[in-house]
Amino acid sequence: MSKTLDSPQEQERVSSPQEESLRIPEARDGFFGYSEEKSLQQIEEKYWAQRRSSDARSDGSFSNFKLTPLQTSVVEEQGNLAGSALEVEEEPFPSSEAPASDAHLNNEFAALFQSFQRCLDLRDKYMAKSLQRLGDNPKDYDGDQPSIDKDLDYVPPRHFEKWNISPPPPPPHWHWTDTNKGPSSDGASDAKSTEFRFEESHIPGPHPWTFRIDEKGVFQVYDDKPADLDGGKEPAFDVPSIREYFVDLDYVLGVIADGPMKSFAFRRLKYLASKFEMYVLLNESQEIADMKILNTVQDVVIFRDGAHLTLEQVFQSLKLTAYDLSIDTLDMHAHTDAFHRFDKFNLKYNPIGESRLREIFLKTDNFIEGRYLAELTRQVMTDLEQSKYQNCEWRISIYGRSADEWDKLARWVINNKLYSHNVRWLIQVPRLYDVYKANGSINTFEDIVINVFRPLFEVTKDPTSHPELHVFLQRVIGFDTVDDESKVERRIYKKFPYPRLWNTRQSPPYSYWIYYMFSNMASLNHWRQLRGFNTFVFRPHCGEAGDTDHLTSAFLCSHSISHGILLRKVPALQYLFYLKQIGIAMSPLSNNALFLTYERNPLPDFFKTGLNVSLSTDDPLQFHFTKEPLLEEYSVAAHSSLAELARNSVVQSGFEMEIKRHWLGHQWYFPGSLGNDINKTNVPNIRLAFRHQTLLAELDMIGGRN
Repeated sequence: MSKTLDSPQEQERVSSPQEESLRIPEARDGFFGYSEEKSLQQIEEKYWAQRRSSDARSDGSFSNFKLTPLQTSVVEEQGNLAGSALEVEEEPFPSSEAPASDAHLNNEFAALFQSFQRCLDLRDKYMAKSLQRLGDNPKDYDGDQPSIDKDLDYVPPRHFEKWNISPPPPPPHWHWTDTNKGPSSDGASDAKSTEFRFEESHIPGPHPWTFRIDEKGVFQVYDDKPADLDGGKEPAFDVPSIREYFVDLDYVLGVIADGPMKSFAFRRLKYLASKFEMYVLLNESQEIADMKILNTVQDVVIFRDGAHLTLEQVFQSLKLTAYDLSIDTLDMHAHTDAFHRFDKFNLKYNPIGESRLREIFLKTDNFIEGRYLAELTRQVMTDLEQSKYQNCEWRISIYGRSADEWDKLARWVINNKLYSHNVRWLIQVPRLYDVYKANGSINTFEDIVINVFRPLFEVTKDPTSHPELHVFLQRVIGFDTVDDESKVERRIYKKFPYPRLWNTRQSPPYSYWIYYMFSNMASLNHWRQLRGFNTFVFRPHCGEAGDTDHLTSAFLCSHSISHGILLRKVPALQYLFYLKQIGIAMSPLSNNALFLTYERNPLPDFFKTGLNVSLSTDDPLQFHFTKEPLLEEYSVAAHSSLAELARNSVVQSGFEMEIKRHWLGHQWYFPGSLGNDINKTNVPNIRLAFRHQTLLAELDMIGGRN
C-alpha cells in the first residue's frame, strides 16, 4: 500500500511532539473525476469486446446473472418470501470479488478490505465516545424496551427510568381543535393535560462534579474524588484529543484518496445500484401487492438612529404599505442569480432587501424580544398540528458571540409557549468567527467555544441555575454547524494553534470547527447521560461544496449529515457512508437553486445504491412556493420509493422512542424486515430484507467473513 495508508501509530511517530501546536493533515484528492470514470468505462468496454465467444455458455443462458440469495436467517424471519425472486436457491451467487485461486489479487483485495475496515472501526470509536448511538440517550427508553442484541450493531440497553415527554404527546387518534381545547381522541377534552406549563416542570438539583475548559479548548468534567498526590486530576470521561482526531482524519483522507480504493469503491457502488435495479425489475409486482394502497402598526419595534420607531414608521420610511407587500416585493426567493453565489443567498433573508425588517420579524433577540417571530412560529406549529402527519426539526441559531444567548433563546421559547407535539429543535452554530472577530465581539476562537458550551455545562451541573434552559433542552435533539462550504480555506498555519491561541482574522477550517463541536458535545453527553438527562447528536450541514476533508470529518464525528451531494465525486467515502448507513438528509430543490441543478442531483443514485437517504426542506421561505414545502420535495422525488424515504426520515430523526414506535412499529430499531411494520410504514418487507441482506454481504466481504 502507499505511504498514505500507514497506520495512525506510524503517522504519530513522524508527527511533531510539541503540545502547543497541531499538524494539519495534508490535502488529499479523493475525487473521482470524469476522466477517471471514462477511463475505467473504456477498459471494461475493451474487455467485453475482446471476450472470446468460447467464454459464453453453449446453451445461451446467463450463468452469472442472478440475484444474491437471501441468507437463511433473513428468509426465516419472513415466510412470505417463498416463491419470490429473492427465494434462496441452491446454486450460490458468483462473487464479484477475486477468485480464491488468484493469490495476488486476494492479497491486493485483503489490503483494501483492511483499510476500509479500519475506517469503519474509527467511525465506531467516535460514535461510542460521543454517545450518539441508539440506546445511549435516556430518551430512547419509554418503559417498554426489550433486550437489544449487540451483535446487531445496536447498543445494549442501560437501566434508565422511563422518559417522560412534557407536555405528553396526543393519543394515536385525535382531532385537532381550537387553541382553547387540546387534541384528544374525541376532539372535546380540555387542554389542561396537553398544554405546556413551565411551573409544573421538574427542575433537578445540583450535581457535586465540576467542569472547566482545558488548555486545548475542550470542556472537561471532573468527579468529586480527591486529587492525586501530584495535584493533577484526570477528566471523568474519555474524549478524543485533537491530536488523535487529526491523526485519524489523515488516515481516512489517505484511504479515500488512494487510486485502487477509488476504483474499487466506484465498481462496488455501480454494482449495488445495478443490483437494486434488477431487484425492482423482478419484484415490483410483489411489492405493489404487499403495499396499501393582527393589528400591530403602533408597536414600537426597533431602536434605530437614536430613535424608537413603530412598525408603521418603519414602513413609512421604506415608502411601503401593507397593500404593496407580495411575494415579488418581499423578494426572498433564491432565483437563478443565487446559483453558486452564497453571498446573494444570504441577502435573501432580508425582506425587501432591508436588514431592519429581518431584525424585526426574524430574530428572537431584538427590541420586541422576538414577539413577531413567535407569532409566526405558533401559526406554523398550528398548521403542522392540523396536518397531523408532518413532524419537524427546526433549526435555530446560537452564534457564540455572548454567554447569555442560551438564556435569551430559552426564555423566548418558554415565555411564548413554543411547544408542539410535532416540533423538536436543532441548534445551528454559524461558522462566523471572522465576522465576530472583525466587529470585536470575540478575541479568540476559545471565546466561541465558551459562549456556546459553558451555559450547557452549567445547566447540566445545576439545572436550577438556568431553569428555562433546562426545560428547553428537553426538546433539543442536537447541534448543526452552517456556513458557505465553498469558501476557500487558506492554510495560513503549518500547525494549528489551540483555540486560546487562535486570534487571527482568518476563520478556522471546517475540520477544526467540527472537532471542537464534537469534542465538547461528547464531554457534555457523558455528564448528561450520567444525570439521566437527554443527550445530543451532531448533524452538520456537510458536502454541499468544499474539500473532501469536510465529508471525512463528518464521517468520523457526526451522527448524520445534511445535503452530502459531493459524495457523488468521492466513491470511497460514499462507500463508507453506505457501509455505516450514515443518515443523509437531502434537499434537491435547495441544491437546485444554489449548487447543483436538479437533473444532476445524486439522490436517485444514492437511493438505488442503498445509502440511508431522506428528504428535508432547507429554507422553505426561499426555495419553496406553497404551504407544504416538504411535499414539494417529495413530489420531485417521486421516481424513488417515497414510503422508504419517509421511513428513513423518521429513523434519522431525533424524536423520542415512544414517538418513533407510533410511526414505525414496536421494533423499528431491528434491521431488515424484522424491524418493519408494513401497516405503519407501507414499505414492503421484501424491500427491507433485500436492503439488509445486501448490506450484510458487503460487510462480510470487507470483514473477510466470506
